[in-house]
Amino acid sequence: MSKPDFSKVLIAQGGGPTAVINQSLVGAVLESRKFREVHRVYGAFHGVRGIVDEEFVDLTQETTHNLEMVGDTPSSALGSTRDKPDLKYCQEIFKVLQAHGVGCFFYIGGNDSSDTVRIVSREARAAKYPLRAVHIPKTIDNDLMVTDHTPGFPSAARWVAQAFMGANLDNWALPGVYVGVVMGRHAGFLTAASALGKKFPDDGPHLIYVPERAFDTDRFLADVKATMDRHGRCVVAVSEGVADADHTPIAAKLAAQAEKDAHGNVHLGGGALADMLTEVVREKLGFKRVRGDTFGYVQRSFVGCVSDVDQREAREVGEKAVQFALWGDKDGSVTIHRTGFYSVDYQLSPLEAVAGKTKVMADEFISASGTDVTDAFRLYLRPLLGSGMPDAYRLRLNRVPKILKARR
Repeated sequence: MSKPDFSKVLIAQGGGPTAVINQSLVGAVLESRKFREVHRVYGAFHGVRGIVDEEFVDLTQETTHNLEMVGDTPSSALGSTRDKPDLKYCQEIFKVLQAHGVGCFFYIGGNDSSDTVRIVSREARAAKYPLRAVHIPKTIDNDLMVTDHTPGFPSAARWVAQAFMGANLDNWALPGVYVGVVMGRHAGFLTAASALGKKFPDDGPHLIYVPERAFDTDRFLADVKATMDRHGRCVVAVSEGVADADHTPIAAKLAAQAEKDAHGNVHLGGGALADMLTEVVREKLGFKRVRGDTFGYVQRSFVGCVSDVDQREAREVGEKAVQFALWGDKDGSVTIHRTGFYSVDYQLSPLEAVAGKTKVMADEFISASGTDVTDAFRLYLRPLLGSGMPDAYRLRLNRVPKILKARR
């Protein structure tokens, strides 16, 4: 296969938006425009769907200043899609790339996006078409293989930690049971991030449930009761994807006809799990003050709660993707590798090592009880949350001796 013609570059964004995915877009655009051989940088509007529909925008004409402002803005500036391309779909993508003379394809996304890049790359090789295809990682779930972590996760984790810090303060002032349901179908990284909001030994979340451990309702009730007996209150963080010992999602048991997305996954959002858990606590344990929230989409693109480390790395993976493609003349997935206490190196990993695979939390990150995280996880996550994490303080409560009550 001859050397690719890099005069035209195409960039797309796929899957769920994040707080920093636009940094990767801007990094790829600006880095591409530095290369003399690149004449046009296109963006596909709404991901792979935009490619097959030939909905392109010319990012070569965008000003650097506006790109920088977009980079600081959460969510997907090019729009996104939940389409999961199969072979036929990818063949249509490849036809469009050929027709437009695209020599370099960058796709910013998660597991399924990396698989799309893999198939398109394979089709190009089979057709002897000179194409460089590179996957740029992102996902708040932090579930991509090989990479230490994924851009988008640190900012979402920062938000979750702060949200539970606030929920804990509320629960301390007005004690009861509080259940917060966090995104995470197969991996519990984001739910586990709730532990980073704790300051005092009796702070919540007191119980953390992740998909990596089987969820048993009776055990859950016993845990809640024991926590209430100990602290007089209980804050719970639970992943939307928690499942029983047979791997059936607890949320899926609640619906007679479970809704499924385009990927065939049972829809886990909408508040059903929080409603079920709070209701069972009221019914079985008799506690009156029981509240539940489903954080939902708000975790993904929250403005004003972005990790500076996440921003920087999201920009750099976009830049490195261009360098690997144009300088290295290689396909692959950009991966982050931790060095020292906290610094990172970027590598180009084989698409086959990342595509369509899911990483879950390591056993060393989950406590023996299965309801908390370990110090190893806290050390892993803390540098990613960035600078300026808020803190919460308490009054020292120097008690005044009772007079009337003391006489009784």
